[in-house]
Amino acid sequence: MSSLPRRAKVKVQTVVSKDEFSSLSELSSVSEEDDKEDSAWEPQKKAPRSRKQPVPKESRPKRVPRVKRTTLQISDGSEGVAVKEELNNSVAIADVDLEDRKNKLDSVKTLKTKTKRKNSAQSPSGQRTKKLKVDEETNMVNTAETPSTSTVWEGACKKEENEDDFTFGQSPLKKMKTETCPQGQPVRFPANANSIKEEVEMNWDIVQVLSERTNIELWVCANIIRLFNDDNTIPFIIRYRKELINNLDADSLREVRQTLEELRAVAKKVHSTIQKIKKEGKMSECLLKTLLNCKTFEELEHVSAPYKTGSKGTKAQRAKQLGLEGAAKILLENPGQLNLLSYIRPNIKGLSALQDIETGVQHILADMIAKDKDTLDFIRKLCQNRYICIQSSLAKVSSKKVNEKDVDKFLLYQNFSCNIRNIQHHQILAINRGENLKILTVKVNISDGVKNEFCRWCIQNRWRPRGFARPELMKILHNSLDDSFKRLIYPLLCREFRAKLTSDAEKESVMMFGRNLRQLLLTSPVPGRTMMGVDPGYKHGCKLAIISPTSQILHTDVVYLHCGQGFREAEKIKRLLLNFNCSTVVIGNGTACRETEAYFADLIMKNYFAPLDVVYCIVSEAGASIYSVSPEANKEMPGLDPNLRSAVSIARRVQDPLAELVKIEPKHIGVGMYQHDVSQTLLKATLDSVVEECVSFVGVDINICSEVLLRHIAGLNANRAKSIIEWREKNGPFVNREQLKKVKGLGPKSFQQCAGFIRINQDYIRTFCSQQTESAGQVQGVAVTSSAGVEVTNEKQGKKKSKTAVNVVLKPNPLDQTCIHPESYDTAMRFLSFIRGTLYEIGKPEMEQKINSFLEKEGIEKIAESLQTTVHTLQVIIDGLSQPESFDFRTDFDKPDFKRSIVCLEDLQVGTVLTGKVENATLFGIFVDIGVGRSGLIPIRNVTEAKLSKTKKRRSLGLGPGERVEVQVLNIDIPRSRITLDLIRVL
Repeated sequence: MSSLPRRAKVKVQTVVSKDEFSSLSELSSVSEEDDKEDSAWEPQKKAPRSRKQPVPKESRPKRVPRVKRTTLQISDGSEGVAVKEELNNSVAIADVDLEDRKNKLDSVKTLKTKTKRKNSAQSPSGQRTKKLKVDEETNMVNTAETPSTSTVWEGACKKEENEDDFTFGQSPLKKMKTETCPQGQPVRFPANANSIKEEVEMNWDIVQVLSERTNIELWVCANIIRLFNDDNTIPFIIRYRKELINNLDADSLREVRQTLEELRAVAKKVHSTIQKIKKEGKMSECLLKTLLNCKTFEELEHVSAPYKTGSKGTKAQRAKQLGLEGAAKILLENPGQLNLLSYIRPNIKGLSALQDIETGVQHILADMIAKDKDTLDFIRKLCQNRYICIQSSLAKVSSKKVNEKDVDKFLLYQNFSCNIRNIQHHQILAINRGENLKILTVKVNISDGVKNEFCRWCIQNRWRPRGFARPELMKILHNSLDDSFKRLIYPLLCREFRAKLTSDAEKESVMMFGRNLRQLLLTSPVPGRTMMGVDPGYKHGCKLAIISPTSQILHTDVVYLHCGQGFREAEKIKRLLLNFNCSTVVIGNGTACRETEAYFADLIMKNYFAPLDVVYCIVSEAGASIYSVSPEANKEMPGLDPNLRSAVSIARRVQDPLAELVKIEPKHIGVGMYQHDVSQTLLKATLDSVVEECVSFVGVDINICSEVLLRHIAGLNANRAKSIIEWREKNGPFVNREQLKKVKGLGPKSFQQCAGFIRINQDYIRTFCSQQTESAGQVQGVAVTSSAGVEVTNEKQGKKKSKTAVNVVLKPNPLDQTCIHPESYDTAMRFLSFIRGTLYEIGKPEMEQKINSFLEKEGIEKIAESLQTTVHTLQVIIDGLSQPESFDFRTDFDKPDFKRSIVCLEDLQVGTVLTGKVENATLFGIFVDIGVGRSGLIPIRNVTEAKLSKTKKRRSLGLGPGERVEVQVLNIDIPRSRITLDLIRVL
């Protein structure tokens, strides 16, 4: 929804503050309604209420007839007519007269009082209440010097491409914190603004814990929680709410979300555990407090293990059942009065001898020590400052049951020891895999010095008896400490260390996979070429597919290049290339790739395809076979043999990598590390999020894009994408973004999330439906310079038909081809009036000149203040107005490496300098294809910051798939087919 109705409401107030947009506190003086809404500064009171607001209001716009913008003719009020103002439907054709808009809004405000109460939310005043829903959730800014980001919440946009701050640019280091907000000052909160009420209450504050674990400021964490609670997507937040997250990048935001979900999962499990224990009647006040203090699954498991259903009970529980708990407490509180002989019962097992009683008391004390919060906090802090190592060795039984080749793979870890603070993530994953395969035995080694210091602290401080204790009682206490550490605390620490190391390693592995996937998806497309895709093979031949520049299948065939018929098949290939004027061959990197590459390289060197200048490239065919037999492929290419479908996919991966790779499940693309060993739920969620991020930031032309691509746009899913395609097929192309609101299943929230990432090509609209638009505009009487075309009828609309029942002619809006969000169209129009520009100049050199001269004269901060918006919003508006039509930032990135000849492994020598393309990036090194049939490895220690390009836009922290590099050969191991490389520079 546009921010126009919200701002218009403020303009017609009788009392207008000079700095009305600077803070919500000043805005609250305008009306009593605002006072109530500003009470949302206390999230715990307002958050539940604000989540309920969208529910009735999503359906209300459906039932609302529309009013013509120029006449505002209202039919008889007996039917309860409501007025709905549509967003800038024809704002694009000419500049908008701001005074006319204000007069119109005055009229609409007057009409509001005549409508039914249930429909009043559809007037601009009602729109205002709806807009403040997000304000109630966030309430971000309260500074006097700068415009409030809460006030312009829905107008904050991120510059899509900037040399210094680019969405896919070099990410800030994970632990780097920025102390100032984008407007130049930290965002201020009331004292309780950082506290957020969760559905499940714990003894710890989720914002505080989230900030500690991610090392991100409290106010940013509070904002992120509110944003996610309000169902905002990561691409939307990154581009249009960047000032509220203090310029975090997508990977950092994803990491915060994962941590938040983990904390909520722990809280949920804690409360389910509490309910189970209460049902069994075993709950005590001390146990309840301990459970509510748990922050990890390991802590919860440690505390709740004795109370699990079916458990035979711990040694301490059995001792308590014998009545020895009182003796244990007396030993600590008043040892002088303890007489263990009085507990002897000759006929009861466990109480028949003094030694049995001492053992029982010892077990109870050990259990008390192991579950004491102060004691566990001390031992954890002690371990942080001491040497703790993880060790792995060859399992004794592994040689009998495991394949010899598998054992050799773990040669490095058969006698391995490393400090847990220094061990690398890939080493943890390798050790875990070896342990799961029963090849390795792993243990955490805590030195005796830690145990001795721990026992000394317990005796002298925490567990010191309150009176004189006889030697035999002190011996029981010493034995309890030894038993507690060895039997309970040490295993707990080992589980915690292993779980933390594994969790961190899995997260890093998944994040690495996500960075590689992003870089692969954003490989620069090669449009406008006819291409031949080749899926290599031996016995079953090489599958060929020729596709047009628009990705249409022109021809498919099979040739047998490696069965003694190579010369005969060369004639067929030449004829095909000449017939379709195709000079680009794309070869999949699977079986027989090397031989097929050599075959084409030999023909090219002989100039066999003259007059065509043929080049070829190698592309990953990971996932092509899986996709070729999928229902999606069957629907897209019906009747085509699956083997030929894979050749089509291979060719399209070069023509438009993003559009083709989104059809394949991300984990099958094969640019990860230990991907089968990590949490599959976490992996899928992260990779799907990365795909959504890439597709959204590239944007899609809604009138020509496929359903598969559309479903990955932020705010959309498979059902909504299908509904959009069906609407397009039934009603023709979308004229502007507002028509998305007519699509079944696309509510206000979905529209808000997806609108900024959907493009509408203006040339396509003008060519395809200009006559229809003009004639319909005359019939409806919609002014060309109006900001919205609105029609009113007194007919009550049904609930289900309301999306399509109202016929309103919408005008093309040039802003719909930009990255500017509809909520910022009003600000964009005011900025255009400032620079004396027109919408027809969008993307043209004269627009860029006007913007640059105005920025030099006024400065971006001053302009943003005069427009009552943020610098981020203004920057994205500037980008949208200055970027040419059909702008695609992927063109700045690396294209596939086209070649005409090859080099053999045997031709390599140490010291040879080569150029290659990064195939995969892992935590231990970078794999580079140097054209010899075997990838070389650049060890991670050789990838230094000085060797990375400063001028190029970085899409991830380091190198990633698709980047071209210059390398030097350091070592060649021909028997093991291993090549070690050194990075010289990034090309």
